[in-house]
Amino acid sequence: MMPTSRRSTQRPRLRRGTAWRRSLGAAALACLAALPLVPAQAAGYRVETVASGLEFPWAAAFLPDGRLLVTERAGRLQVLAPDATGRPSWQAQPVQGLPPVLVAGQAGLFDVLVDPDFSRNGWIYLSFAHGTPQANHLRVVRARLQGHQLQEVRTLFTSRPAKRHDQHFGARMALLGDGTLAVTLGDGNVERTDAQRMDTHLGKTVRIARDGSVPADNPFVGRAGVLPEIYSLGHRNPQGLVFVPALTALYQHEHGSKGGDELNRIVPGANYGWPLATGGVDYTGARITPYRALPGVVPPLAEWTPSIAPAGMSYYDGALFPAWRGSLFVAALKERSVRRVPLQGGVPGPQETLFQELGERLRDVRAGPDGALYLLTDSAQGRVLRIAPAP
Repeated sequence: MMPTSRRSTQRPRLRRGTAWRRSLGAAALACLAALPLVPAQAAGYRVETVASGLEFPWAAAFLPDGRLLVTERAGRLQVLAPDATGRPSWQAQPVQGLPPVLVAGQAGLFDVLVDPDFSRNGWIYLSFAHGTPQANHLRVVRARLQGHQLQEVRTLFTSRPAKRHDQHFGARMALLGDGTLAVTLGDGNVERTDAQRMDTHLGKTVRIARDGSVPADNPFVGRAGVLPEIYSLGHRNPQGLVFVPALTALYQHEHGSKGGDELNRIVPGANYGWPLATGGVDYTGARITPYRALPGVVPPLAEWTPSIAPAGMSYYDGALFPAWRGSLFVAALKERSVRRVPLQGGVPGPQETLFQELGERLRDVRAGPDGALYLLTDSAQGRVLRIAPAP
């Protein structure tokens, strides 16, 4: 049975109207669980090691001048710059002035995001675990990057309430088309039903302005007993988030339990079901819920069962790989791959499994300004890999 909370809290109502389901579009709702796979591209790329010796690198983001920011879960932020000699290996230099980061279990330094006006304001955003293993939060800060030093560090968001356990932080960030910031939060892996409670940020997507204030048009603003930052609910551990301007769409994926990994298109105010409806089971094999679908719960665009353990995600629209344009790329830890998910009218098409020959757990995937793909390998001696067309 699902654990019950010791708190008396408001539960969200499941919306049953057909207009709610039409908001996703008929084509999206027609996408059922696992989509078919197509054969991997035959030797159409080469793999270069850009950097190595990184301790569990977690996220990457490009600066306007082509340098690459890489977070390490152990609490370090590195700046990688191309070598002046033109060799594939880049030079790494740590950034000073980071705020204190809780490093324990899955806790650590997570995502990094570069402000679209970085050339003018120098801002970057970081998400990380804050507090102690017994009482911790997900925190988001904004800071000015000057050379290799963070200055004017400002806290924008701290999840509420404090949670025990050092798992399921979520922690991915994306800037939306209106300039606001979306952040994912996991359920904390203590009380699953927190994902359905509205007085906690756990198991939610939240949306804030870039100064940390709450946008007035957030879907639950002004509702009694509901945290105003909440943008969507019913998530287990969402670790992929990308906004696609051409589609005006926010895509998110999340880890299921044993199976039930999901790719979703995020609609403001929507409920994505965890733990009321899921395609996964508990790690013991026990059922979490008898329901794969419920009225008022938005069905996933795609589901991965068995689990691939999706991590970072990127949207590719570069010039080096024309056949890959218009696709989401999903890094996978358990499957040791990257899934290419082409979007056809905003809906996933047949998937392609790439880079399994590397034999590496892959934590993040980023589309570079040069049109190449960049991968982060998840290990104590992690690497940054560049994927370019074969000569």
